[in-house]
Amino acid sequence: MKRVGIVGAGRFGASLCQSLVERGVEVLVIDRQRDVVDRMAGIVAKAMEGDATEEGTLDAAGFRDCDIAVVAVGSDMESSVLTALILKEMKIACVIAKAASDVHGKVLQKVGADRVVYPDREVAARLARSLVSPSVLDYVEVAEGISVLEIAAPMEFVGKTLGELQIRKKYGVTVLVLRRAQQDEGKEETIVSPDADDTVELGDTIVIFGLDEKLRRLEQEIR
Repeated sequence: MKRVGIVGAGRFGASLCQSLVERGVEVLVIDRQRDVVDRMAGIVAKAMEGDATEEGTLDAAGFRDCDIAVVAVGSDMESSVLTALILKEMKIACVIAKAASDVHGKVLQKVGADRVVYPDREVAARLARSLVSPSVLDYVEVAEGISVLEIAAPMEFVGKTLGELQIRKKYGVTVLVLRRAQQDEGKEETIVSPDADDTVELGDTIVIFGLDEKLRRLEQEIR
């Protein structure tokens, strides 16, 4: 089981803690505010009050033994960058840091953060997609310029095989999963790496992988 250390338990940090704990992950938390620490103590394996820009505090909280550390402090750029730097110097295998701006993100990358996330921007991007393309159910960026998109099968897809639709040839993207609508017995059928002979049915959802520019073209055509 992985151990994840999280610095800062504000709205983003607390939500991340809750999601990880629900998935059976051991979570450690450091926050400067006593009331926040008291609240998180009943949720995570260990919650500690302290200044994460001090290596001794991170050590005392058990972060040196973490597989992943997340710097969830976005508003205080100096603390965020310094904490990320110290965590990398502690040889944490993967340091993920929240950024509030492009400049903030670039500085975090310079000090060695393995991944920089922009929660507000990502939420905004998802909302924009849902407003402009109602067929889009979910969107996850897996690398810069590459994403996974989950869409509700548009009516023009229904009744056709993937071979007939020629999604890869037409759009340059790959269908990873075809998820059937619930069957009569209430079970959901998931077809991983579907074949060209698999037919899209009413109510199906399709999980697609590809370059963002190619996924956008697909989105535009299925609105």
